[in-house]
Parts: sequence; structure tokens; C-alpha cells
Amino acid sequence: MKKKILIVDDEPNIVMTLEYAFKKKDFEVYIARDGSEALEILKHQIPNVVLLDIMMPNVDGYETLQKLKNTASLKETKVVFLTAKNKASDIEKGLKLGADKYLTKPFSVKKIVSEILELIM
Repeated sequence: MKKKILIVDDEPNIVMTLEYAFKKKDFEVYIARDGSEALEILKHQIPNVVLLDIMMPNVDGYETLQKLKNTASLKETKVVFLTAKNKASDIEKGLKLGADKYLTKPFSVKKIVSEILELIM
């Protein structure tokens, strides 16, 4: 069975790069440009992992994570923040809210893919 990932980011180049990398690893890839789009997708799909930016229009990553964690059917879904917010206080907040990993931009695609595979295998 294919692994599913939801990539939530408002930067098209990042989304395209990650989508390509995960499709090469045989993932079923879903894309959202902000938190509200992500929450809409999550009503119909339960991915293995959500790769989530924090700074986005409409609904940010923190709020998206909180809503996801409060949805019974998504409690087991892994969440990885991928963000430019790299202060210790940001990382602490993200992990405290329930993120399974906190990765910062700029990033290595190879490292992101290996971190995600390690998390869900």
C-alpha cells in the first residue's frame, strides 16, 4: 500500500520540489497552499504524514496542527514542520503543540525524504 503525504506550503517551488521527490519514492502526494486547504483535504484523506509550513496565509501551521491533533481520525498522523522559523522558542512551541519533527529551511531534499521515511517506517 502506498504511503501518503500531505505537503502544506505556500511556496510553489518548494511544493514542486518536494512533490517530485516523494513521488519518486512512490508516495501518494497531496498538496495544500495553506492550512484551510490542508484541513479540507484532511476531511477526505488520512495521510501517513503531513509536512507543514508555519508561515502561511489564512490558517497558519500552528493552528492547522492544533485542529489536526483535535480530530480523532487524525491522531496517529505524523506531523513534521518544515519552516524558516528557526529560533529555539519557535522549535519548542512547534514540538510542544505536537509536531513529531521540526525541520528548518533552507533544507536538503534528500534529508527531508530520509527524515520522513525514518519517521513513518
